[in-house]
Amino acid sequence: MADWRDEVEPWVLESRIKVPYTWTAGETGSHYLLELKDNKKFWGTRCPQCKRIYHVPKRNCPECFTECTEWVELGPLGTLRDYTIMRKAEPRLHTLPVPFAYGVIFLDGSDTGFLHLLYEYEEADLAEGLRVEPVFAEERTGHILDVKYFRPAKAVS
Repeated sequence: MADWRDEVEPWVLESRIKVPYTWTAGETGSHYLLELKDNKKFWGTRCPQCKRIYHVPKRNCPECFTECTEWVELGPLGTLRDYTIMRKAEPRLHTLPVPFAYGVIFLDGSDTGFLHLLYEYEEADLAEGLRVEPVFAEERTGHILDVKYFRPAKAVS
């Protein structure tokens, strides 16, 4: 016996489903984001077993899975390890005019890097090892973009 589904041609609709959601940053992430917002300070966590200092902070060490209970103040200066220059605007993600860059930054005192925006630079000056400093938003909300971007450090320490 033939099934009716064998006689129906598939019909494809192109569409988009929007699923907005919120989630908690957790105890570790909340502490980190509130310090950025309220005090313009970067913090990391140190693994008591392997002694590695993580930025962005981790509750548990991803290497040995030990709980990281010690907080360490980092930066605010850092070192650029790598970068890519963006020449096309993407207004859904940020408000910086092009060109700007994304860079992997190792804050002073941290053993790990993180990705953030770079701006106010001369393209010829971008290089591994460049010292950078954060530029904070005037109104901060407890978000990683409370740091608007990093720029070449004015006072190298």
